[in-house]
Amino acid sequence: MRIVEVREATASIASGIRNAYIDFSTMDVSVVRITVDGAGDGRPVVGYGFNSNGRYAQPGILTHRILPRQRAASAAALADPESGLVDPARAWSVMMANEKPGGHGERSVAVGVVDMALWDIVAKAEEKPLHRLLADRFGDGSAEDSAWVYAAGGYYDPDKGLSGLRDEMRGYLDLGYRTVKMKIGGAPLAEDLRRIEAVVEVLDGDARRLAVDANGRFDLDTAIAYAKALAPLGLRWYEEPGDPLDYALQQSLAEYYPPPMATGENLFSHQDARNLLRYGGLRPDRDVLQFDPALSYGLVEYLRTLEVLDRAGWSRRRCVPHGGHQFALAIAAGLGLGGNESYPGIFAPFGGFADGVPVEDGRVRLPDSPGIGFETKPALMDLFGRLFD
Repeated sequence: MRIVEVREATASIASGIRNAYIDFSTMDVSVVRITVDGAGDGRPVVGYGFNSNGRYAQPGILTHRILPRQRAASAAALADPESGLVDPARAWSVMMANEKPGGHGERSVAVGVVDMALWDIVAKAEEKPLHRLLADRFGDGSAEDSAWVYAAGGYYDPDKGLSGLRDEMRGYLDLGYRTVKMKIGGAPLAEDLRRIEAVVEVLDGDARRLAVDANGRFDLDTAIAYAKALAPLGLRWYEEPGDPLDYALQQSLAEYYPPPMATGENLFSHQDARNLLRYGGLRPDRDVLQFDPALSYGLVEYLRTLEVLDRAGWSRRRCVPHGGHQFALAIAAGLGLGGNESYPGIFAPFGGFADGVPVEDGRVRLPDSPGIGFETKPALMDLFGRLFD
C-alpha cells in the first residue's frame, strides 16, 4: 500500500460562544485527506483526519515538518510487513523523526490529525468499522456497539440568559441525552451558582446529571471557593479547575472536594498522563480522565497512555475523551472506555455522530460502515469535497 496523495487545509469553526478562558471567534481546525493505493483489490482508499475543537489549526507544522517526512518515506517504511497495509505506528515514527522529547502541544495536534486519517484508511482497507478493528487488534474482539455520551454546552453566550440556558439544556434532553455539561468560571461565583441552579431545575433537581467545566481558569484559592460551593450539590464532576499542568493545585483540591473531578483534555502525551496520575492526587474510584486522542498525537500515542493507566491500576472506564467526534467515539467503544463527549449543534460539521442515529437514554450506536464513519455525515463529506476537490 503506497500513499499517493496527501492534502491539507484549514476550516473555520468560529462562533460567538466562550468559556472561562477563550472565545471561539477565530477558532479553526486542520483537515487532511490521504489517498493510498494497493488495498486488497487494488482500489484507492481515502482517509480523513481533523483536530478537535479548542486547539487551532496547525498548517505550519503540518506543511513544514510532518507531511514532508511522510511524503519522503518509502512505502516499506510506512507499511505493516505482514499485511502490506499502511501501519499507523510506523507512520507515527516517521512523522516524529528528529523531534526532541517534550514540548507536547501544537505538534501533538498536527500528528493527531494525520493519525486519524491513517486509522480511517486501515479500517476501510480491512472493511471494518474502526471500533471493531480496535477491539480485534487491541482487545478481546468484543467491541461495544453503543457508548455512553453526554451533551457538552452551556457556554457563555452574549445572546443567551438563564432562560436561553434552560432551553438549551432542555433541547439536549429532547435529543436523548441524560447527562449535560456547562461552563463555569467565566462569571462571578454567585452568578455561576444561579446558572447551575437553573440547569439543575431542568434536570428535575438531579445534580448528578450535570457536570461543570472551568477550563483551567482558577488559581488555588478560587478553585477551593468553587469546590466548597459545589461539593454539597453532588454534581457528576467538577472539571479542570486549574491549569492542566498544575498538579499541586489538583492534588490540593482533592482535600476540599470529595465528589468526582475530571481533567486531562489539555495533556497531550503519555508522559503527561503519567505525571498527572503520579502527582495530581486523582482518585481511581471516582475521577474522570479526558485525554483527547485527536489532540494528543493520535491513537498510537493514546494506546501508550492506556498502558500507563493499566500499570497505575486505573480502569479504562474512567476515561471519557474530550472531542465530541466519531474518532473518539470509535476509540471509546472499541477499547472499552467509559464514554465520550458530544457537542450537539456546536462545532458542526466536525462534531457529532452518524446522521440518523439518535441518542437513546444517553447512549448512541456506532455505524457499521467501514472506517471511522465520516461517510455517514453528508454535511461533513460535503465540506471535505469543497476543501479538496
